[in-house]
Amino acid sequence: MSPTIEQLLAQQHATLEVLLRLLTHERDAIVKRQPGDITRLANDKKDLVDKIQLQDQQIARHTQSSRLTESPELAEQVQTIQALVSECQHQNELNGAALQRAQLSFHKLNNLFQQSMGHHQTYNKEGVAQNLRSLGTNLKA
Repeated sequence: MSPTIEQLLAQQHATLEVLLRLLTHERDAIVKRQPGDITRLANDKKDLVDKIQLQDQQIARHTQSSRLTESPELAEQVQTIQALVSECQHQNELNGAALQRAQLSFHKLNNLFQQSMGHHQTYNKEGVAQNLRSLGTNLKA
């Protein structure tokens, strides 16, 4: 027996709630800079989005899909689901921006580190300054 239109809407609503919680966990992982968690959550997020799209297709193809606009009760459920979708999209955009900022911060720190490697100097026995990177490269065996 195939699920009713009400059951499909309830399933999609529940899946969107799970996605919204996952996006909160993703934001926390980004803030705490936990790359393993970020990767795992991104994969979980993709799976949930795929599931939501499949559920949406099932709802659209359902024999009672016309009731979504005819029944005030179902129309209200659809509006609630659309609001959840909008909230998930908003949270996802915020997470993407936070991830970009974290990545930019990492690159700046990495560049500073690379630059500082060239600025450290030491002195040889004659008192001539040398960069650490060049130590041992001018040996004559």
